[in-house]
Amino acid sequence: MKHILLYFIPLVLFLNCKEKEVVISTEKENAPFVWEAANLYFLLTDRFNNGDTANDINFDRTLEAGKLRGFEGGDLKGVTQKIEAGYFTDLGINAIWMTPVVEQIHGATNEGTGLTYGYHGYWASDWTSIDPNFGTKEDLKQLVEAAHKKGIRILLDAVINHTGPVTESDTVWPEAWVRTGPPCDYQSYKGTTACTLVENLPDIKTERNEAVELPPHLVNKWKQEGRFEQEQAELNAFFQRTGYPKAPRFYIMKWLTDYITEFGIDGYRVDTVKHTEPYVWQEFKKECDNAFAEYKKSHPDKVLDTNNFYLVGEVYNYGISAKTTFDFGDNQVNYFDNAFNSLINFDFKWNAAQQDYETVFKRYSSILNSDLKGYSILNYVSSHDDGNPFDAKREKTMEAGTKLLLAPGTSQVYYGDELARSLTVGGTEGDAALRSVMNWDALQTDAKAKAILKHWQKLGRFRANHPAVGAGAHQQLTKKPYSFSRIYSNKNYTDAVVVGLDLPKGEKILDVSKVFKDHDKVHDAYSNQTVLVKKGQVVINSNETIVLLEKE
Repeated sequence: MKHILLYFIPLVLFLNCKEKEVVISTEKENAPFVWEAANLYFLLTDRFNNGDTANDINFDRTLEAGKLRGFEGGDLKGVTQKIEAGYFTDLGINAIWMTPVVEQIHGATNEGTGLTYGYHGYWASDWTSIDPNFGTKEDLKQLVEAAHKKGIRILLDAVINHTGPVTESDTVWPEAWVRTGPPCDYQSYKGTTACTLVENLPDIKTERNEAVELPPHLVNKWKQEGRFEQEQAELNAFFQRTGYPKAPRFYIMKWLTDYITEFGIDGYRVDTVKHTEPYVWQEFKKECDNAFAEYKKSHPDKVLDTNNFYLVGEVYNYGISAKTTFDFGDNQVNYFDNAFNSLINFDFKWNAAQQDYETVFKRYSSILNSDLKGYSILNYVSSHDDGNPFDAKREKTMEAGTKLLLAPGTSQVYYGDELARSLTVGGTEGDAALRSVMNWDALQTDAKAKAILKHWQKLGRFRANHPAVGAGAHQQLTKKPYSFSRIYSNKNYTDAVVVGLDLPKGEKILDVSKVFKDHDKVHDAYSNQTVLVKKGQVVINSNETIVLLEKE
């Protein structure tokens, strides 16, 4: 069943292509959701919004942590509240990626920066449970349903590479499951995979094919919770169906794909991809696809569209320049090969800072429509573990939004990008400053933040309404004033837009003859005015320096 979006988008039909001229019909159709063009919002579940203060403390996590290194109260209910309030819809967000919500280690580590709890979600203790600090399974079910009603896809975060650290409250997993050394030196393929990311972060032996028994701490926990027999029976059924050996990675794949069949999530962002053997991700894709097909078959009334399950990988330091290959020095790996739909693009923040619009847009479009055709990249300007963001001091928030949301590829809005949430917090060390609590107060008290939000909303909704922005072919129309077109075509659907940037305030004249025809009504989504095309041109009179043109 096709999902119906709230916005109507022009259906653009190529009636002739003489000199790249595009003639647009008056017929309209709802825009399809296209992962390659998605506007994805990334949030730390614990730091976004506290929807239930009753779950703020669990497992006696009461020790004083370093600044921004303990749980702050954000939870699944808080995300659902913002979905239902229309915050994401107003921002043009059509997919949300949340940090892992599985049960975390109960204790805290001391990393030299003060005590740290697993607030970020990457220190798993039990993949089969949701950490009560984040909420319950019912909370996750309600979140996914609320998102889907708004046309928003949900990505959870998958960790197969490691468990949580060892603490006074958390034991190390059995030796058959994990290695506790040596630390990775990142100088070779083996020095990146057969090692621990850092000290005291046990590494899952994903290369192992020999069967292993369940860890005793999970057996005891499940027995106490009265669900051991159920979990054991499900595991036996999984291994019987797949024929896989009872090796560590396959247990975790079973536990992760349960979130697909039980809740109907739409994708996974996968953590620490290059620290695991490449074939692991091909196996994971197979099981995710199988689980998604099973969910769709069992819940035909909840199917949004015909899109497949989505996997985006974090191959740290991969950039679009590498195209399909990541180079370890002594080994080259293609992670797109029957595994990931997309990879996080670590190049974008540098490209955005050092190159002009046309240089970035033209090159990205060229690569995405050739070497990476059928795949995509996930661009970002800031994130949870990149200490060198595009705009650390939040001095170029308008520019950041323009470059990110108009760039070819999928856009990743990091929570607070749209409100200039601080990325430099006094008294913090390491990545903690990047993970401050969402600055919701700015919506009421900060005029600058509200202006920034309005800018990101206009661009975000335009991107969400037009798959051509992220997935279309880019062509510069005029150098000065700078304008370009994006055209996307798939089967019987075609979409075209024209964008002008760095334009003068007041009257602006744009040549749109290669995209729109005379007498067409064209809407500027930035200034919200409609004009007629005359002699191949449109005249927009506004105090804005951006024009976002769509066929009305």
